[in-house]
Amino acid sequence: MPKMKTHSGAKKRFSVTRTGKVKSRAAAKRHRLTSKSKRMKMEGRATHIMKDMNAKTLLDNFFPYQSGLRRNNRKRQRKVEATATKKEAA
Repeated sequence: MPKMKTHSGAKKRFSVTRTGKVKSRAAAKRHRLTSKSKRMKMEGRATHIMKDMNAKTLLDNFFPYQSGLRRNNRKRQRKVEATATKKEAA
């Protein structure tokens, strides 16, 4: 079975954090900026974390080797929460 390929366009536009979240740049910052409000332009400076369902779609379809990262982090997070509750009970 050949290796699956990561989508080249997605590589350039999105990045995946260590916790499995997807970062992207803001849209609507290229042209016709005079008709946009100051607030819209200000908020468009920063990177954004994508919503969970959009990130899941992106990871499953365009980043085939990153989709497992998010699942593994959830398992790790549950273990940490379980140990924290055990310590509190003791």
